[in-house]
Amino acid sequence: MTTRRWANRPKGSTWGDWGKDDQRGRMNLVTPERRLRAVREVREGVCYCLSMPLDMPGGNAVNPKRFPPKIGPVFNPPQSDSVYFNFRWDDTQPGCADLASDECVTLYSQYSTQWDGFAHIGSLFDADGDGTLEPVYYNGYRAGEHIKGPDDAEDMGARALSVDNMALSGMQGRGVLVDFHRHFGDERVAVNYDMLMEIFEKDGIGVEEGDFFLFHTGWDDMILSMDGNPDAEKLHNSCAVLDGFDDRILNWITQSGVVALISDYMAIEDSHGYGDTQGGCSRLPIHRHCLFRLGVHLGEIWYLSELARDLHDRGRCHFLLTAPPLRLPGAVGSPVTPIATI
Repeated sequence: MTTRRWANRPKGSTWGDWGKDDQRGRMNLVTPERRLRAVREVREGVCYCLSMPLDMPGGNAVNPKRFPPKIGPVFNPPQSDSVYFNFRWDDTQPGCADLASDECVTLYSQYSTQWDGFAHIGSLFDADGDGTLEPVYYNGYRAGEHIKGPDDAEDMGARALSVDNMALSGMQGRGVLVDFHRHFGDERVAVNYDMLMEIFEKDGIGVEEGDFFLFHTGWDDMILSMDGNPDAEKLHNSCAVLDGFDDRILNWITQSGVVALISDYMAIEDSHGYGDTQGGCSRLPIHRHCLFRLGVHLGEIWYLSELARDLHDRGRCHFLLTAPPLRLPGAVGSPVTPIATI
């Protein structure tokens, strides 16, 4: 009798390719040899922070269910009203000149620059092969059993596929950046396969198995220009996204062997509206294809404009990317402070 969690796997998926209990997906393709190849992209030792300030975009107009970080007090001792910030120790030790500060932070893990873990998006799928659709996630991990909630809020979280698996995999390798903004400006464009291939040809872009694929849209600078008071309607109708309803885009993601899709945009694809796609109706076909079917991570709301400009000036598109998430068991997403080195 098999101990596998599924009898059927989605067509074209990677379920089981790296073992029945795999939780790393295509990061298994990032071998030591591929990391060495990525290190060879470092020629100047110049590094770039690819994180937005984590209090951006500001407010919750862009995504009503997510809010900016909130810093709160820590008390010393915990049951007192003595706030441990600019705390002077000389009350307990005469003559001591030290000051100390501490804090607690309420943080929505996918508010700003972030990684999506595999437990972020699942699908209804007949994994048992009995004709009944089950709510499942990558590699057949089950809603309610492995990804717990919402019935027991105290026990909610990912017992499998959480972002600590990403942290353990390192999230480091060769990045490939494409500058959509240079081609489309601030115009809202759904980039289909033909458009993507044309840009690759014009810009001399090469993508290989094991690469992290990044595309810059200009959304990052637009957010920063709004200074914490975002115009959600403008943002949701500006800048280029990948066309997830073009099956050839989904097939390219499959065939390319990329281990992650990353953008300065909030969702990689347009998150408003539904349509038919591989596996049936979806609101987020690239999310479902990548996170549920292929084991490809998604990075959103990264700061890419400075890197895009400097790579263009140098006639380059490749670099070393280092982008581990928080090693936070149970989380389905994580803030990240990625570093690109050229």
